[in-house]
Amino acid sequence: MPSFDIVSKVDFQEVDNAVNQAVKEIAQRFDFKGTTNEVELEKDGLKILAADEYKLQAIKDILIGKLVRRNVSPKCFDYGKEEPASGGAVRVRAAIVQGISKEKGKEIVKLIKETKLKVQAQIMEDQVRVTGKKIDDLQEVIQTLKGKDLGIELQFENMRS
Repeated sequence: MPSFDIVSKVDFQEVDNAVNQAVKEIAQRFDFKGTTNEVELEKDGLKILAADEYKLQAIKDILIGKLVRRNVSPKCFDYGKEEPASGGAVRVRAAIVQGISKEKGKEIVKLIKETKLKVQAQIMEDQVRVTGKKIDDLQEVIQTLKGKDLGIELQFENMRS
C-alpha cells in the first residue's frame, strides 16, 4: 500500500550557518555601528538583542534573508514577545519549531479529509502518515498541502509504493 510521511524538520547546521552569516553582516553594517546588537543560537532557539525596535526588525529581516538563501524556511522560528533590556535595548527569543504539533496534525488530517480522496491520514507522534491505494491520490494530497499556509514548513518524505 503506497504511503508517505508529512514532517516538519529543521536542518540545524544550515540554521547555524545562516546565523553566523547574519552576525557577520550586522557587524559590518554602518547603521549598527556603536550599538549593542547580538544574535545567539542556543540549543532550542535564538536569542536576539537589539539596540531598539527598528534594529530588531532589521536583524530579523537580515536573518530571514540568510535563512531563505540556505533553503531553510523562516517559519521554523516562533518569535516570543519583545522584552525590554537594559539601556533601552530590546530582547526577543525565538524557539525553533521542530515536528508537527497535535493541533497542526489534526488540522492537516482535516484538510486531507476535505479533499474527498481515497486516502487515510493518521497522526504518529510528530508526523502524519498518509496511505492510499493510488500514488496519484497521494501526489494530489501533497499538492493540496503545498498550496495551503499552515504556519509551519512541511516536508514530504518516505514515499513508498
